[in-house]
Amino acid sequence: QVQLVESGGGLVQAGGSLRLSCAASGRTFSSYGMGWFRQAPGKEREFVAAINWTGDIRRYADSVKGRFTCFRDNVKNTMYLQMNSLKPEDTAVYYCAADRISRTGVPGPEATDFGSWGQGTQVTVSS
Repeated sequence: QVQLVESGGGLVQAGGSLRLSCAASGRTFSSYGMGWFRQAPGKEREFVAAINWTGDIRRYADSVKGRFTCFRDNVKNTMYLQMNSLKPEDTAVYYCAADRISRTGVPGPEATDFGSWGQGTQVTVSS
């Protein structure tokens, strides 16, 4: 299985930026698509972004298109989420996840596409 550890969350003013990292171990990182989800208090976990294993196909939720960028460094076994123009509604715990299978396409937006999850990192955007 794949073990995932998120980092990079924090407190930021609206309009600011953060970069989240997801470090993977336990299985060949480059063979799996990856994704980001988030969950705010009182809300269901929602899809944010995903990237295929070769890093050339991406999928984004409509709410973050044009603001967030997902990319990966397979040498470092790390996936990133660059978050720009942050809004208060982006406040949530952000989770990274690894695809259940080694596919050429991009997984998501269904959470069931993913089999391994990190512990989450808190992102708080103030008004």
